[in-house]
Amino acid sequence: MVWILAAVLVAAAAAAGVLGVRLRRARARVAALEAQLARDTEAERALAAAAERARIAREMHDVVAHTLSVVVAQADGGRFAAAHEPEAATRALGTIGEVGRSALAEMRSLLGLLRDADDEAALGPQPSIDDIPALVASTRDGGLDVSFVTTGTPRPLPIGAGLALYRVAQEALTNVLKHAGPGPQAYVQLTWEPAAVHLSVSDDGRGAAARDDGDGQGLAGMRERATVFGGTLSAGPRAGGGYLVRATLPLRTAEPAPTAAGD
Repeated sequence: MVWILAAVLVAAAAAAGVLGVRLRRARARVAALEAQLARDTEAERALAAAAERARIAREMHDVVAHTLSVVVAQADGGRFAAAHEPEAATRALGTIGEVGRSALAEMRSLLGLLRDADDEAALGPQPSIDDIPALVASTRDGGLDVSFVTTGTPRPLPIGAGLALYRVAQEALTNVLKHAGPGPQAYVQLTWEPAAVHLSVSDDGRGAAARDDGDGQGLAGMRERATVFGGTLSAGPRAGGGYLVRATLPLRTAEPAPTAAGD
């Protein structure tokens, strides 16, 4: 009987030892997995931060490029008009001031995004498709003869998609100011269809290709914005002279409303 009890105790001790070893190994595996998860999470945060900084850099490029193009156009026009039409020169200076203040406000908003995420006061609303008419008006005040037309029934867009179309319009108008030559007419049109929204920016200028500015932006940046949201972008000289930029983004089709059982 004693030998049986001793054997049982030895077996229990051995089982407890084996169980302890397995528990220590399990705990070590859990700790290793938790450490790996923490490293993966930190890596994802770093990638997300890098992507956000790249996006902010593109936004700042668009703001600076557009604003400087308007300022240069106004300064040149004001310089030539100063000798013969002082009032035109005064209006040009006023436009330069307004565009500069607007650009500074937007730059501060973008720079605020580089601060800590807890600093919510620094974050301002980004432009959207609803701001394109104001963009056209601002460009018109800058001296470009540009018109804006909307056809179809507007529909809500995701914030990112609306911002993408706004930036495409801004970049395309900037290219008109840079490359279309003296006295061009520009046309901005938004066309809403059931499955897509189309943005076209065209001009009747000399048809110079709207090229990049040496920083990987320009047409490449516009095309990238459209592609992110499953859209397309085409750009090139149009028939009869001038240049055409056309962006298309798909729209989500609405789900049919469920009907009652007796309908």
